[in-house]
Amino acid sequence: MEDEEMEKKVHQYLQRKGFRVAGLALLEDRTRLSATTTTTTTASSSSHSLSDAALSRSENDPARYYDGYSKLRTWAYSYLDHYKHELLRILYPLFFHCFMDLVAEGHTQEACSFFHTFREDHEHSRDLKKLESILSPLHLEQMEVARSLRQNKFRIKLCEYSYELLLQYLHKTQALVVLGIINERIDFQVSPGQSPLIIDDSDAVVLIGTSKDLTKQINQKEVHWGILEDSLEERMEKAISDSDKTEIESKDADTEDNKKRSSEGGKQGGSHKKIKKDKFVGTTGKNMKSETSMVSIAPRVKPELTLPMTSVEVEQSILEDLRNRAQLNSLSLPSVSFYTFLNTHNGLNCSSISQDGSLVVGGFADSSVKVWDMSKIGQPSKASCSQGENGPSQIERVSTSDEARKSCTLFQGHSGPVYSTMFSPIGDFLLSSSADSTIRLWNTKLNANLVCYKGHNYPVWDVQFSPVGHYFASASHDRTARIWSMDKIQPLRIMAGHLSDVDCVQWHVNCNYIATGSSDKTVRLWDVQTGECIRMFIGHRSMVLSLAMSPDGRYMASGDEDGTIMMWDISSGCCVSPLVGHNSCVWSLAYSCEGALLASGSADCTVKLWDVASSTKTLKMDDTKGGSANRLRMLKALPTKSTPVYTLQFSRRNLLFAAGAPSLGS
Repeated sequence: MEDEEMEKKVHQYLQRKGFRVAGLALLEDRTRLSATTTTTTTASSSSHSLSDAALSRSENDPARYYDGYSKLRTWAYSYLDHYKHELLRILYPLFFHCFMDLVAEGHTQEACSFFHTFREDHEHSRDLKKLESILSPLHLEQMEVARSLRQNKFRIKLCEYSYELLLQYLHKTQALVVLGIINERIDFQVSPGQSPLIIDDSDAVVLIGTSKDLTKQINQKEVHWGILEDSLEERMEKAISDSDKTEIESKDADTEDNKKRSSEGGKQGGSHKKIKKDKFVGTTGKNMKSETSMVSIAPRVKPELTLPMTSVEVEQSILEDLRNRAQLNSLSLPSVSFYTFLNTHNGLNCSSISQDGSLVVGGFADSSVKVWDMSKIGQPSKASCSQGENGPSQIERVSTSDEARKSCTLFQGHSGPVYSTMFSPIGDFLLSSSADSTIRLWNTKLNANLVCYKGHNYPVWDVQFSPVGHYFASASHDRTARIWSMDKIQPLRIMAGHLSDVDCVQWHVNCNYIATGSSDKTVRLWDVQTGECIRMFIGHRSMVLSLAMSPDGRYMASGDEDGTIMMWDISSGCCVSPLVGHNSCVWSLAYSCEGALLASGSADCTVKLWDVASSTKTLKMDDTKGGSANRLRMLKALPTKSTPVYTLQFSRRNLLFAAGAPSLGS
């Protein structure tokens, strides 16, 4: 009776899933089996016991995973090239779950043999090295990667024809192991028609699983993505508009005077034409400026944090930079100043550049932090040493082969490798985070360590000042991000929710939100006031290493370990466009000040510039027409001399600064 009930449940399940052919085959097998059982009622009890033993051996036989995966692999590789690239996507999740099922059943040797036999099919995956160390069922519960793969499902994109081919194969071969894994671990997203010609879809195989509904629920929360009210940029735009009105009125008055004097001769007529031409050029320049600037049309948002006061001298300096800002677009690309750290011998872990490019800092594996003043490089400097109140510092002389002297300031205080450094917006303070789980605040004018912030329990991978200073955020191996203020030694907020390391953190331009990228392949947006996650961005296939916010606060870019960059719409939580061009880790991202360009720096020794302004306009037009979104256009690729790009920074005048260090022997 139990067998009959089980078969009824299986038949109902197949009908509910739409496998009608498999349901009919199950009924035929049951009828044939019942007839065979009726004719063999005279069989002895010993034969029944032998058959039961054989069945139990087949269910626990580890070879069934090898046979099921091997046959599906051979079938997929032998199919037509037009559908092969889609059918091969099934092997990726099937390989991992076959391996983990073998480990869970206690077949450790067979699992290792299976892993090493078929690992070459998935050499591109970053999870191979982590899963290779799984040797017991206990490891499946302890390792975060294995637990994430076991608890979540894979979503695989297939065309309708490829999906039908897979169903026919599973029906003919009766591969129960493969069918069980597919039903339990994989969700198919079937698109009508035939397979597209583009095969490098970064969203073709995504780990979504049980968090899919949670993501939809989180992304329904309201987000105010505009810029701050009464910001310096807004004041500058008002000042420019007022000056433009005054200039136009003065030009109109001059034009009327020239009209009155136009009858006196051709000379005055020529000047009249010149004034009209100047007026036309000025109007065109203003239109181009308004089209390329994304900040001017952004909504204004009230701050949720108490913002610090800015001195008059600093405001005047920032306004001067804004007046002299170069307007960038696809036809006017930025100038790039690249700083190269020589003779670091793989000891440089991170670097950062001040807003004006006058200071460059590097964090090293020997727990030291060094700051270079670019105005003093190449000039003779006096060797001196100074001791700060809370930490030692000294001035070093670094001599190159041509005896050119370079002065740098050495900060010592950490007891572990330094993984992140960051200048304050003005450049008078410096933050550094280390493997000793602490964050230190340095004064670049006093050359002293002011505060040591303790709160994380594990190494701190990243630290970032807010756009207005005073507040900063940190990301750690303890799976949390924390918000701090310079005047308090305890964190103000703790953001917890990631399933693995928080590798990078970035402030929103209005300081009301922070974004975090993690090794769990997701990006989250957090409300600073409440500490809640209000957006979850899913789509990366490897750990997220870099983040950048657009100046208007609407878009966010994220780069991962595989070299993929994804641009997200913060208001909707959807991916606007993937950027494919790098072939190694994307370590740094930066938007230009008006938001027209996006710069990306990678371990493949290139800096790439992407057209954001015109591409986002095209994407909006495609959305209104119901078309599919195209990828952003890459404007230019700037290769370095075998130097990976560690950091990128646009100055307020839209000059692009970059820094990196060549590896030993390059």
